[in-house]
Amino acid sequence: MKLITTIVRPERLPDVKAALFQAGVTGITLSRVSGHGGEQEIVSQYRGTTVVMEFHEKVKIEMVCSEPFVEPCIKAILLSARTGEVG
Repeated sequence: MKLITTIVRPERLPDVKAALFQAGVTGITLSRVSGHGGEQEIVSQYRGTTVVMEFHEKVKIEMVCSEPFVEPCIKAILLSARTGEVG
């Protein structure tokens, strides 16, 4: 058994989830997390104050797979989560 953990953008979650279930995964655990990957900070104004958002919302996906499912799961994640952008 292997524990696979991945962190993806929230907007990619439906595609990743569908790809994982298609690859044979029967259960996953989701957690909301914040992270900073390489994206630029978002600077905005809120009630007259400058706010710098250094961390971005992400979704952490964890699943336990038996050995034959590890490679298909990783491929499914890579193909469905990739956006071509930083972060």
